[in-house]
Amino acid sequence: MSAFYMIVGTLIALGVLVTFHEFGHFWVARRCGVKVLRFSVGFGTPLIRWHDRHGTEFVVAAIPLGGYVKMLDEREGDVPPALAEQSFNRKSVRQRIAIVAAGPIANFLLAIVFFWLVAMLGSQQIRPVIGAVEPDSLAAQAGLAVGQEIVSIDGKPTNGWSAVNLQLVRRLGESGTLRIGVQDEGASVERSHEVSLEHWLKGADEPDPIQSLGLRPWRPQIAPVLAELDPKGPAAAAGLKSGDRLLALDDAALTDWQQVVDAVRGRADSKVQLRIEREGKLMELPVTLGHRGGGASAGGYLGAGVKAGEWPANMVREVSYGPLDGFAEGLARTWNMSVLTLESLKKMLFGELSVKNLSGPITIAKVAGASAQSGLGDFLNFLAYLSISLGVLNLLPIPVLDGGHLLFYLIEWARGRPLSDRVQGWGAQIGISLVIGVMLLALINDLGRL
Repeated sequence: MSAFYMIVGTLIALGVLVTFHEFGHFWVARRCGVKVLRFSVGFGTPLIRWHDRHGTEFVVAAIPLGGYVKMLDEREGDVPPALAEQSFNRKSVRQRIAIVAAGPIANFLLAIVFFWLVAMLGSQQIRPVIGAVEPDSLAAQAGLAVGQEIVSIDGKPTNGWSAVNLQLVRRLGESGTLRIGVQDEGASVERSHEVSLEHWLKGADEPDPIQSLGLRPWRPQIAPVLAELDPKGPAAAAGLKSGDRLLALDDAALTDWQQVVDAVRGRADSKVQLRIEREGKLMELPVTLGHRGGGASAGGYLGAGVKAGEWPANMVREVSYGPLDGFAEGLARTWNMSVLTLESLKKMLFGELSVKNLSGPITIAKVAGASAQSGLGDFLNFLAYLSISLGVLNLLPIPVLDGGHLLFYLIEWARGRPLSDRVQGWGAQIGISLVIGVMLLALINDLGRL
């Protein structure tokens, strides 16, 4: 992935999502009769600025890590008597709730639009056909077999491996019964298999639900001919080159790339002997493997890859929707991802899901670049997921976030009067500490992944 895609993808993502979030606040504030003094995308030194006929200053600032809408407010400075009725603090509690809630709601609406566009654009999905079942695994105990297609998880239809993974992610850290619906090759009847879960992958740093069940997706056989090398990886250090065919690893014959992956995965930081064919000549090369990941997810690392194989037409399905069905799909996906985000936060809070799964700005930038490079559909998907995350996080009842302000206003609505300035001040200090702590944790996780 080039730095260009990462920078441009990140700037577009932050620019679109922040602008739309703040526009939600701005639009509703105007409708409620509040005078908006400034609409800023970014912080710091203004790069571009202009004023509209209402006197609002619009700013694009140098640091694109957020934005804000500054409204007229008597608590923040002197307000001329003629403008007092346009102050935010003079508005009814219902109007203030509407203004604060409008930002996160705008993010959910934007996600619906993005998912709607993705649904109409269509996508190719690999049929979730089982390619292998690990002996004595959860999948083997449940009776799953090679060649079966997974058509549902817990009653939710799965038209591809991404849908399978998404439904499995919902069960991370849980106990109980996981129902997997399958169809045998050539059959039209769905059969259900039950997998017994016991605190499944609780606290795992980098959970891989499909692999943890003992399943391996079917894929076309790929010859172990190297097509790319990590310049700083073990393979390049040992002298391997693009075009080399791997014939054996420690005398174990290699005919498929998956055999290489499996063999390397279990030999982190160990020395192996590779037999290769290069331009018709046989060679022996010693390679000291590296490692990737940590804890239970740690595995060996060769630093080499192969060219992707061609998928048979019967293993790929086109998934697309018309305008009406696509809109319904956009609504459903936005709702499901919002619920999943909340469930994941709850599981992190109760220790069912590792906090190492939190991602910060570095990971967001990397995913933004990768999705932008992959194509419009993937980038729109990423924008929708990020918009939902922004909406959900801003609605958390933490002072200094939109959700914290909503909490204070709801209490004011119930009590008939606002909380004291002292209580609100304490809440703000606690909220700032929580937000900074979470941001630091996410950044530490990002650096750990590097």
